Amino acid sequence: MNEPLSKAYYLKEQLRQIWSQSTKDMAEKVLDDWIRQAEQSKIAQLQKMAVTVKTYKKGILAWYDCHLSTGKVEGINNKIKVMKRNAYGFRDERYFTLRLYALHDCRITRNVG
Repeated sequence: MNEPLSKAYYLKEQLRQIWSQSTKDMAEKVLDDWIRQAEQSKIAQLQKMAVTVKTYKKGILAWYDCHLSTGKVEGINNKIKVMKRNAYGFRDERYFTLRLYALHDCRITRNVG
């Protein structure tokens, strides 16, 4: 079997284990162990990712404080960007605002425009 590929797959699965830990301290141990293994892997992409994970370690572990994800917000932002791209050249801001409300199935309670 391809050793670098199997090592990368193993480390990917190990990194996923962080979310199944019951406490922040346990998750930090799993994350530190993963970073150490990735740094020692001799696979450039994993070593680079270890640096990134180490940089964002505090933010990753912050999930254990409130269990919130930014996934929904990122999805909404993406929908807005797509709508703006599709509306290129239109100048009616009132219509764009109405489309934003419709995009999120909101009740329009404010005076738009």
